[in-house]
Amino acid sequence: MESQKCLQQWKGLAMSEDGVNQIALVTGANRGIGLAIFKALYHSKYTVVGTYRSESGEKMINDVISDESRGAAMRMDVTSKDDIADVFQAIRDKYGSVSILINNAGITQDNLFMRMKDEEWDEVINTNLNSIFRVTKESIKDMVKSKYGRIINIGSVVGLSGNPGQVNYASSKSALLGFTKSLARELASRNITVNTISPGFIETDMTKKLTDDQQKTITKSIPLSRLGSSDDVANLVLFLASDKASYITGENINVNGGLYM
Repeated sequence: MESQKCLQQWKGLAMSEDGVNQIALVTGANRGIGLAIFKALYHSKYTVVGTYRSESGEKMINDVISDESRGAAMRMDVTSKDDIADVFQAIRDKYGSVSILINNAGITQDNLFMRMKDEEWDEVINTNLNSIFRVTKESIKDMVKSKYGRIINIGSVVGLSGNPGQVNYASSKSALLGFTKSLARELASRNITVNTISPGFIETDMTKKLTDDQQKTITKSIPLSRLGSSDDVANLVLFLASDKASYITGENINVNGGLYM
């Protein structure tokens, strides 16, 4: 074990204080916050796998990777139990066991509750909540064995404040907080931490579609008077994934410029 640890350090790979090779999985890593998280981990010498669903998403991830021994893009439908199992086995075969999981993949299907269709509710809950149950359950098999792990869930300010037209999305993100706290209690004895990051308004392709008036209205509601960047979230992920955050678990940390306190 000691010789393996020295070899990994010589290669410059990120390792835990316990000598665990840091292999991270980022779901929905092909754009926005997920892509920023993938970049931050990869450039910090972690071995990182990012998941995607479309060919364009694969390209976005592959454009970041200069060394395939430390990074890969893998297609995965987070709502498919078989896809999840296949990807985790592929990671084990190529790199080893996942020690850091970032549950980032998510969708919106906005509509006023009175008009919301069953499929709009089901798709959001299945993608944003049920998938996290399945992906996390697969990941902790190896984490429990190695007695080390970091699980970081990406929530939303909407899960705390609510938002008209997003009953489905807000419900999925609010439920994630209970998931985080309960799982943190279950896994703490195994040296596995579980935390949530709840971003506010972040500059992404979605916010770029807003009109100038809409952006001004949103900015006025934020005490720091600006939208956040994906890097603001990614930098917090780096901290929570590190041994510097080993005494933090079961927490929700807001990244919203003071929008919700």
